[in-house]
Amino acid sequence: MSKIGFIGLGIMGKPMARNLVKAGYELVVYDVNAAPMAELVETGKAEAAASPAEVAAKCDITLIMVPNSPHVKAAVLGANGAIEGAAPGKLVVDMSSIDPMVSREVGKALEAKGIFFMDAPVSGGEPKAIDGTLSFMVGGRQEDFDRAEPILKCMGASVVRCGDIGAGNVTKLANQIVVALNIAAVSEAMVLATKAGVDPELVYKAIRGGLAGSTVMDAKVPLALARKFNPGFRINLHIKDLANAISVGHEVGVPLPLTAQIMETMQALRVDGMGDLDHGAIIRHYEKLAQVEVKKQG
Repeated sequence: MSKIGFIGLGIMGKPMARNLVKAGYELVVYDVNAAPMAELVETGKAEAAASPAEVAAKCDITLIMVPNSPHVKAAVLGANGAIEGAAPGKLVVDMSSIDPMVSREVGKALEAKGIFFMDAPVSGGEPKAIDGTLSFMVGGRQEDFDRAEPILKCMGASVVRCGDIGAGNVTKLANQIVVALNIAAVSEAMVLATKAGVDPELVYKAIRGGLAGSTVMDAKVPLALARKFNPGFRINLHIKDLANAISVGHEVGVPLPLTAQIMETMQALRVDGMGDLDHGAIIRHYEKLAQVEVKKQG
């Protein structure tokens, strides 16, 4: 079993890398912070690299999990980037959630060097990164997908090829639109129930089994009732995703009025100092408007 490269050991990347170690893979890891690299090295199944170039030079497949488009470009195309270390025929898989147009730009740059590339963003946040049940949305050649799929399945419960390079991140942006608007709708409903004098927990239990029920509702309403808004998935990161969605929408000619509206709600929450809370804290915006708090009663 050849070593797997892993660049980016943050809130998502570190537990994802740990799941690869649990699955028996040996890693070559790099992060701008030394501490998470040291943690992986302590497992006895990882070695630290001095740069993304060194990671790519030592591994046939290099995985990347960093915050946004500029970080991906730096990790792959920048000084000491993966493109400088990877030989022709090697594969780079970017699991970050970024602008699909940047995915295509990075893919073309690597292709010119004979290096293969896929975008494979994930959904599920930190809890699913920890328990290895993320959903992967992948863009790239079928041959490359077949090559990487067993590795991705060590970190996710769902791994789906959505098309060519960029398709993974387009799918992720669609996912983030649906999640954000679902949280907003659930928030409005729970605030209405509370202000109208009906126990929001009972409303949730009554409607969750019908057409209104959703994974988002089941994930976020119990946390709101318990007043737990620690991330999870930060509002600031969701803002990043929606900014990418709106940018792509403008580029391809798709108006996104509801996306723009929930984006401004999140911006207001960031101004209120809540940008690092879980995106379930969207409910606090509606609570502020209605001057009521949704919580367990009795």
